[in-house]
Amino acid sequence: MKSTLPARAVSEFLGTAFLVAAVVGSGIMAQRLAGGNIGLALLANTVATGAALVALILAFGPISGAHLNPVVSLCDAIERGISWRECAAYIPAQFAGGITGTIVANAMFSLPLISISSHVRSGPAQFLSEFIATFGLLAVIWGCSRFRSPMVSFAVGGYITAAYWFTASTSFANPAVTIARCLSNTFAGIRPIDAPLFIVAQLAGGLAATLLFRWMVPSLPATAGNVLLAHDEKPATVGR
Repeated sequence: MKSTLPARAVSEFLGTAFLVAAVVGSGIMAQRLAGGNIGLALLANTVATGAALVALILAFGPISGAHLNPVVSLCDAIERGISWRECAAYIPAQFAGGITGTIVANAMFSLPLISISSHVRSGPAQFLSEFIATFGLLAVIWGCSRFRSPMVSFAVGGYITAAYWFTASTSFANPAVTIARCLSNTFAGIRPIDAPLFIVAQLAGGLAATLLFRWMVPSLPATAGNVLLAHDEKPATVGR
């Protein structure tokens, strides 16, 4: 039976909170233990994030779809996988969850609950990286959306793990995560002044991938309800 909208919004809140706690917390731990080796710290941060993402999609996917990302929810609403009413509930929950995740991660490592990041991430290369990272993420999601399979979670987790390394921005690919990471002046942080550039690139990448897949797969709206995992008793249909 399909969960109520409040339950699904809470699912998105919790899932995004745990995702950000994994990103920020593993970044802090990695920085402390890597002895100044940035490559090793990034590797630890990457593995923890990818593993957490797989687990969270498997856990929360059957409830809300485990979007955990405003771009995913927006694009899914455009393709009628969820209603605009659902989208309006999901997105604030994701942003609130992300901020909560950062606060919790900071608290777990005895840091100030909120510390504005001074980590510089700016310039055309960063914008391009976030566009590519988010385009690729939505491409993976739309490519897998026709199959109601737990393997979708591994595809998404695997992609994000790889994108940490092939993009100059380390693949934020998520506006809620971007805003949340402004609030921790640690390894995973980003300056607030750089966040708008990232978010614009993420929206552009997600929308571009969605439009491309709408052209390549005309039946896309019929399976859009499967993003990321099926969370209803039957596939969504056009006009839902």
